[in-house]
Amino acid sequence: MILSCGEALIDMLPRVTTEGEAAFAPYAGGAVFNTAIALGRLGAPSAFFSGVSTDMLGEILAETLRASKVDTRFLARSERPTTVAFVQLVNGQATYAFYDEATAGRMLSVDQLPDLPAGDLPDRVDALFFGGISLVNDPAAATYEALQAREAGARVTMIDPNIRPGFIAGREADYRARIGRMIARADIVKLSDEDLHWLEGPGELTDLARGILARGPKVVFVTEGADGARAVTAAHDRRAPARRVTVADTVGAGDTFNAGVLAALHEAGALTKPAIADLPAATLDAALDLGIRAAAVTVSRPGANPPWRAEL
Repeated sequence: MILSCGEALIDMLPRVTTEGEAAFAPYAGGAVFNTAIALGRLGAPSAFFSGVSTDMLGEILAETLRASKVDTRFLARSERPTTVAFVQLVNGQATYAFYDEATAGRMLSVDQLPDLPAGDLPDRVDALFFGGISLVNDPAAATYEALQAREAGARVTMIDPNIRPGFIAGREADYRARIGRMIARADIVKLSDEDLHWLEGPGELTDLARGILARGPKVVFVTEGADGARAVTAAHDRRAPARRVTVADTVGAGDTFNAGVLAALHEAGALTKPAIADLPAATLDAALDLGIRAAAVTVSRPGANPPWRAEL
């Protein structure tokens, strides 16, 4: 089982009413939530851990997870409200305004951390995925970091910071420190080219990715928009082109790519510490291929709506 750990929220996406008026429509979302959904739809054993409200919007989140075959047993439910993000699209690129104070997700605490199945249990958790805005604000950010620190010695962990500079304004030093610690513990790191430059500065992408490897991870995936993606390990630098599609918007693209990578590694039996440390080129190519194919479907339709495996 792959446990995605991070934010779940309601995206208010811009729409037009039948009368032609500008409006917003609610959609279940959040970067890590989207990855859990995409994993379930791709046929991987997917579960989700987050603080989720018992309010009306929280019920939408829980039901959306179940409808995509995501295990919800690890949800930390509370009566606090649900995080809401209003989305603005400019030339297909999304920007966000978050309303997150005192929400069920933001206030997630260490005493709500789940006990995870291990050993030879059929539903054991093999890998944990972290990322998104859930790593910015305490107490939730510290809670997710504590979970990664607790589990990283025995299970594969992956992180995609999905950096939003506007959201971390005024907290950059603490955020950089946390992301640095979590990257050092992680086996797999995924970064967009923009995220990689934000963390490491200017330079050629593979060189920067190898700088990330030097901190401890075994593989770094870098997405490059229309230029495709690459996977960098100590032994390999594998690259794959993007698929040509008509882009509706980019909401959920990177989240879906993450799911494709994890699903492919699961199918290859590679979600173990020894396997991740020595991935062959063919496994990296398969991970890039599934991530890119799945993300291409997501960007071809509005909102974060990852594909089911049959759609590929």
